[in-house]
Formats: sequence, C-alpha cells, structure tokens
Amino acid sequence: MPRTVYVNGEYLPETEARVSIFDRGFLFADGVYEVTSVLDGKLIDFDGHAARLQRSLGELQMANPTTREALLEIHRELVRRNDITDGLIYLQVTRGSDGDRDFVFPAEDTPPTIVLFTQDKPGLADNPVARKGFKIISIEDQRWARRDIKTVQLLYPSMGKMMAKAAGCDDAWMVEDGFVTEGTSNNAYIVTQDGTIVTRQLSNDILHGITRAAVLRFAREAQIRVEERPFTIEEAQAAREAFITSASAFVMPVVEIDGKPVSDGNVGKMATRIREIYLEEMRKAAV
Repeated sequence: MPRTVYVNGEYLPETEARVSIFDRGFLFADGVYEVTSVLDGKLIDFDGHAARLQRSLGELQMANPTTREALLEIHRELVRRNDITDGLIYLQVTRGSDGDRDFVFPAEDTPPTIVLFTQDKPGLADNPVARKGFKIISIEDQRWARRDIKTVQLLYPSMGKMMAKAAGCDDAWMVEDGFVTEGTSNNAYIVTQDGTIVTRQLSNDILHGITRAAVLRFAREAQIRVEERPFTIEEAQAAREAFITSASAFVMPVVEIDGKPVSDGNVGKMATRIREIYLEEMRKAAV
C-alpha cells in the first residue's frame, strides 16, 4: 500500500503527488521544513515544531499556508491514514511557483507549497545504537550563515554524513573558527569532568533545536548544571561524555571523536539518564 501524503490541501497516494517543476523549493531551496516524531501514535513536542516553523517562515518573509490547529489536524490525520505507531512526519513549505524561474521573489499572492509525508519507524525510541553510541568525525563547517532558519538547504550536511560514512562513522560534527557548531542534523554536547553539560549557545550559527530546548530544561530541573558556550574537538575528546540531540534520534551518546574514544569509549551514565528523562517526559506531554 502506498503512503498517503498531503499536498496543498489534498490527501493523496504518494504515487499521485505532484509539485510544479518551477516550485522555488526545487529551483532555489527556497523553503523550510520540520520533523515531528510520533511515539505510541502521538506527536512529540508538536507546539515547539509549529512555533519554530512560524519563526523560520517569518525570517524568510514567507507566508504560513495554515494555522497551528489545522496543521495539528493534518499531522493526526496522516498518522491515522498511514497507521503510524512510531515514526516521523516531515513537513515542507516553499515559496511556491509563479510558473517560471526568477531570482526575484514571486508576487505576494503566490500560494505557498505545503507538503507532509510520514515515515514508519517501529521501535523508534528503542534504537539499539543508543546502547553502543555514535562514532563521529569533525569537518569544516561550510554552510551559509543563517543556520538558525530550518531551510531545505541540506546539501552540505548530506555531504558531511557521506564523509562520516566513508570513514566508517555515524555522523560528523562541524567546526568553525576552531569550535564545534553542531552535527549534520543535530545539536552537539559534552559533559565535563565535573558533570556539567556544555553546548553551544543559541545564535545564527546553529539550529535552535526543539529537542535541545527540552533536554536543557529537563537537565536543569534535575539539578544538572548547564553551560551554554562553544567547545573544541579537543575538549570534547577529553570530556567525560558527549552526546547529540535531534527530533528523530532524541538523545544519542557519542563514544568516539576523530578516532579517539570519549572517556573509556562506552556510553555514559549522563547521556543515558537524559535520554530516559526526555522520552518519559515527552511521552507524557505528547498530543
């Protein structure tokens, strides 16, 4: 059975979904996206993703084609139609098409394009990789300067993942001016020897992760010290632990960086604890 997807107001079999060849998302990567996890048939941190979507659209002077309430109903309907218990819902909004290619933005009344589709991921929260941890490499951060906007411009992160794969690793951390910015599709953290969680502060340099915000909130509520500042690869290699966060991986331990083990090379207690807290709390608040 083909998936049911949502395209510009219609629920369609994926085999019948169509977008114009002149859509600016295709021609210019002129679009934004969000990914919402589904656990036990419910949406994880939907309000956070809806708010960030609105922010991204605003930063690009792009109209929002729907309301929060309508978007929630679309997500729920896709979960129902595709019988998703655990999985992901991808949402993309582009500036649409005015029927030709032009660098200049189309007229303001040009309808945006909105597309949503699901991915079925049974056992998403029970990923065995969380018990062995990620091995990562470091690469130069060569992305554009507005990484805080969650755009569909993902070519360099995709190249970074391929660099990691070629090195026999799971992911890459990007480095700029000697400091880690973030992973290819995740925020990056270390745990210092005194038990402090360190992650880069919010700015235009990194994505304002929805999972990041929740994890830091839960850490502080658990009386774990948090320090928001840049850190180097060398500091990460000497740390007690390291981990990443994202909407699809939740909290994932990092056990090796550029071929050097973090601590003893095993998954640490802090990352494991934070992952457990995050999943428990997010399941309680899921919609």
